[in-house]
Amino acid sequence: MTATSSSDHATRLKNLPQRTYGLRVLGMGLAGLSVSAVMWELQSSPINWLWMVFTCLVWPHIAYFLARRSRDPLRRELQNFVFDSFIAGSWVPLMHFNALPSAVLLAVVMSDKINTGVRGLWLRSLPGMFLALLAGSLLTGFAFQPYTSMTVLLATLPILIIHTIAVSMTSYRLVRKVQQQNLKLEQLSRIDSLTGLGSRGHWQTLAENLLLQHRANGGHVTVMLLDVDQFKDINDCHGHAVGDDVLRGIAELIQGYLPANSHAGRLGGDEFAVVLPVQLHEAEAIAEKIRSAVENVNFSYAPELQCSISIGIAQPGNELGLREWLEVADRALYRAKHAGRNRTASRDSSPEEATATS
Repeated sequence: MTATSSSDHATRLKNLPQRTYGLRVLGMGLAGLSVSAVMWELQSSPINWLWMVFTCLVWPHIAYFLARRSRDPLRRELQNFVFDSFIAGSWVPLMHFNALPSAVLLAVVMSDKINTGVRGLWLRSLPGMFLALLAGSLLTGFAFQPYTSMTVLLATLPILIIHTIAVSMTSYRLVRKVQQQNLKLEQLSRIDSLTGLGSRGHWQTLAENLLLQHRANGGHVTVMLLDVDQFKDINDCHGHAVGDDVLRGIAELIQGYLPANSHAGRLGGDEFAVVLPVQLHEAEAIAEKIRSAVENVNFSYAPELQCSISIGIAQPGNELGLREWLEVADRALYRAKHAGRNRTASRDSSPEEATATS
């Protein structure tokens, strides 16, 4: 589990009393219809009716109050869930084990435990449920009348339908939230947060795809590596905030000069990479435009700052994989650096042939 998903799960548990309150009021209230219908047919005692009124109409509000006032709302709410199961277990013998409402109410109360997302909560609730069921059976003399009349069936339908839909809607919203978070995480994994360019891994995937297309279709493809000259000095003299401005500014310039179907990424630190579906001489012209634009860019927080980049360019041989292809471009970048920085060098260039316009 990632740090983000762990944090979201902790937040959901912290807010459990608020999330549960409405469902408990709805579920207990609808259960009261079913229980009342059975108790009316059985002509139950006033004590049974008082217990039904308390558990179905009063208990949900007491449970919420106890959780909100507790020093540990989550722990208190989990205790409330256990008591919910105790209540459901007590209803079954009071209804003389009437088949349909007994099965529905026990299923609903257990599904509520599972819907919380608290591992093992349903299992912890079973002892209380069986204890209440046994105690109620002793009080009623194990009365057993499983037949369900049409009246009871109709009174049971609301909790079966409405509560099920309500729980499903809650689960649906949770699933949608998780999906949206997963999309955000996927986007974060694809995009470098500082520059807005592709992340290293995402860029490598795109570059490999273009390389495969090049080998399959014979189209043109070129890679260029761009490195900010003396970036450490920029951070030391102007601060890391200005250094970040420099990286963002260069990233914007790179994106502004790329042709369609090109992909730019940040490999890390002050190094960028671009893969372009063009021939070497076209890539050299684009690289020179980017280099010149960076040389002339102004930064509002450091107007006296002038920065430059060095660029290495390479085309892939048929035998080269992405790693070897980048190594060729990296050697060209080293030649540009060695020749004095602020210039472009291609795979076949020597230091003397590196273009310099500074």
